[in-house]
Amino acid sequence: MSTLVIAPLLVALVTAILTLLTRPSDILQRTVSLLGGVAYLVAVAALFDAVILPLGGESTTLVYQVSNWAAPFGITLVADALSVFMLALTGFVSLLTLGYSVASVGSFGQRLSYHTLFHFMVVGVTGSFLTGDIFNLFVWFEVMLMSSYILVLFYSGREHTRAALNYVVLNLIGSAVMLVAIGGLYSTTGTLNMADIARRLAEPAAYDIALLPTLGLSAVLFSVFALKAGLAPFQFWVPAAYRAAPSPVTAMLAGVVKKVGVYAIVRLYFTVFAAASIDIGFLGITGDSFLGFFGPVMFAMAAVSIVLGGIGAVGRDDVDGILAYSSISQVGFIVLPLAVAATAPSEAVRALGVTAALVYAFNHGIAKSLLFLASGTLKDAVGSDRLSDLGGLADRAPVLAAGFLLGALTLIGVPPLSGFFGKYLVFQAAAEAFAAGAAGAGLALAVALAGAILTIAYYTRAWNAVFWGRPSDLVDAALPERWAVGTGDVAMTDGGDDGLKRLELTAQVTVVVALAVAAIGFGIGFEALFGAADAAAHAALDTNGYVDAVMHGPGVGLESGGGGH
Repeated sequence: MSTLVIAPLLVALVTAILTLLTRPSDILQRTVSLLGGVAYLVAVAALFDAVILPLGGESTTLVYQVSNWAAPFGITLVADALSVFMLALTGFVSLLTLGYSVASVGSFGQRLSYHTLFHFMVVGVTGSFLTGDIFNLFVWFEVMLMSSYILVLFYSGREHTRAALNYVVLNLIGSAVMLVAIGGLYSTTGTLNMADIARRLAEPAAYDIALLPTLGLSAVLFSVFALKAGLAPFQFWVPAAYRAAPSPVTAMLAGVVKKVGVYAIVRLYFTVFAAASIDIGFLGITGDSFLGFFGPVMFAMAAVSIVLGGIGAVGRDDVDGILAYSSISQVGFIVLPLAVAATAPSEAVRALGVTAALVYAFNHGIAKSLLFLASGTLKDAVGSDRLSDLGGLADRAPVLAAGFLLGALTLIGVPPLSGFFGKYLVFQAAAEAFAAGAAGAGLALAVALAGAILTIAYYTRAWNAVFWGRPSDLVDAALPERWAVGTGDVAMTDGGDDGLKRLELTAQVTVVVALAVAAIGFGIGFEALFGAADAAAHAALDTNGYVDAVMHGPGVGLESGGGGH
């Protein structure tokens, strides 16, 4: 059974290689890429079934020891409810984004490198979610980032080159800092395996571990994860990179890649470093654990991200700019309940806070991918995403308008869309912490309320400018008649023979609609989403269970064929 852990990783890797080998045939390469995306989702679904289902029961942890080298000496891959929950988001979003890519990316770009790079990025994301040691977390981060560097630079224009250069330099610095922090943690703890680190931190005297240096190194590592997630004050790379990359790449960066940083925060600080007990008194931050230190830090970063990103989005004059700054604000909403959970006075509130963060991350992955793809479709159909160039698209492109509206309402938090429950859980976690007398919980409620108001403001402005009112001259020229999926031709915005045909644009809108339907479906069937997120949260908080599964469970390598834990 434990061999199932490596299935998504192998599928993504094989697909990346096959798309490289099939470059001479455009149709064959696209077919292989899409089939690989389907196979990846099937592998993730099988892993989801083995680990989390049936919902409401006790989740399972599957462990794979590469080459049968037992932990902590070998390379360990771990599939528990937390990692599988994040893989489910990856599989769903990546498949739909691939479908969009086939219709939106030019033939030369697809044949040259696009699909290979895309699948290698999925390989890096998958490895990051499954790895059981911090050094291989660094390795998988690099696999993911190296692909994203080229994809951000994909169009090779002046603006794209500048954005990619900033993105690459900043992430290379972050990677160097991450490697130094990992080396320091190995020096202080004597191990790289996450479960073994947790076990040793629980008994520092037995392993001669100095906790204060370990706390300092974990804080350095936290800054790297905050950078990857786009949290303030490390958010400045987000707007330029998101606007420069092709729309499906931006959808993956915002919807999936950013969540790797969030996952790393949950896995390391709630599962691994939470095992340590230490009395803290530093700059007004007090506590008896590592989480007591990181809770206020998370809160400060989340609060600044929510407000700064929201204000930035309100002031943008283009759709992609609004969405990019919105992503900064929305990742603050994901981390805010984690800050509440870190300082929660009870285990119930802590579990609720982590569950709220995971539900919000899942909803954000779907809704923000939808919105970036809708923006890309808008640019392909009309030729611009500047608010001053647009207007009246609700009449000229009603299906696209409906998809954009549902994505915006999901992030605003309107029932019965899934985003309503995510935002409700964020408020509920803060409210229950406040009722229990947790320090700062009242301020967390105020910040969440301010962020919710800003979200309404910038999406209302975008909707009014782009879809309401009289069609602009540019919209009139590009869409002289009402267009909906399957009806009428769309005028070419450049007047050439290489403009988007109706079938390609219809495929793009179909993907947007599919994501909108998912937002509705996960809202109506929210009980299932909550059950999976709740199982993931309890897996994240079950340090002893994680340690037992990795260090003592029957994880199987390549030469055996036995089961998992």
